[in-house]
This record gives sequence, structure tokens and C-alpha cells, in this order.
Amino acid sequence: MSMDNNCRFVVNAVGKGGETYHTQCKDKKELQRWILENQDRISQNEIKITDKKKNPFLKLLSINR
Repeated sequence: MSMDNNCRFVVNAVGKGGETYHTQCKDKKELQRWILENQDRISQNEIKITDKKKNPFLKLLSINR
């Protein structure tokens, strides 16, 4: 995955063995592909995806979800 400024999604995940994963994806297709490729290694409950293009006000509203 490329780590340049054109990336929209930032992914932080915890692996099933306690390891940490950090990557950036340029679009939803790339994000979905990364999740599918790593689903056996990451804990689905310990994945955080940040959309860098989401309105900051909307980010505040979604914190309590």
C-alpha cells in the first residue's frame, strides 16, 4: 500500500497475536481488499478506520457509535 498524501483511509488494527497493523488506502476498493487479505490475521473487533475526507463535524457525531 502506498503511504502518500493521496490516501483517504487510515487503518489501525490489532492482530490476533497482539501485533499492530497500520496502513493507508486510497479508496474503498483498496480498503476492502486489504481487509479481505488480512482478515485471518486481524481481530475484527480491534480495527479502526479513519476517513480523512469525512467532515470534522461528522467525526464528532460518530464518536459515540
